[in-house]
Amino acid sequence: MKRLVIAAAVAALGVTAVVAQTDPIAARKAVMKENGAQAKIASEMVKGTEPFDLAKAHKVLAAFADTDAKVKSLFPDSAKTGGDTAALPAIWENKADFDAKLAKFSADAKETDATVKDLDSFKAAMATVGKNCGGCHNNYRKKPS
Repeated sequence: MKRLVIAAAVAALGVTAVVAQTDPIAARKAVMKENGAQAKIASEMVKGTEPFDLAKAHKVLAAFADTDAKVKSLFPDSAKTGGDTAALPAIWENKADFDAKLAKFSADAKETDATVKDLDSFKAAMATVGKNCGGCHNNYRKKPS
């Protein structure tokens, strides 16, 4: 019985990996959802509603630093529509700008992560990185209704 449960779990993980490879919209939404979760953690620490935790701060910035590598390939021409995507056609019309904004977001996160030692330095890092979020969301993401 135990082997059957393990086999089922392994099969489910395999199916999930295949879906991510064949459904770039679902895969990019998963990355963005994780980034949103990390942004919430950061916001709570910056606002003081959660205590500052250096390890969590580095985890937030590490997740953001990985965004470009994880997401860049998830915007092929075949994934412009469908899957309840919030991606606007402007992404493909201005692909170089979009790619540059993703790269800057990740580079700034990586660069500022090295400076984070305490709450004040984390706040400064998040101010720098946060400016990049709007650059993509304002131009390349449908506004939530």
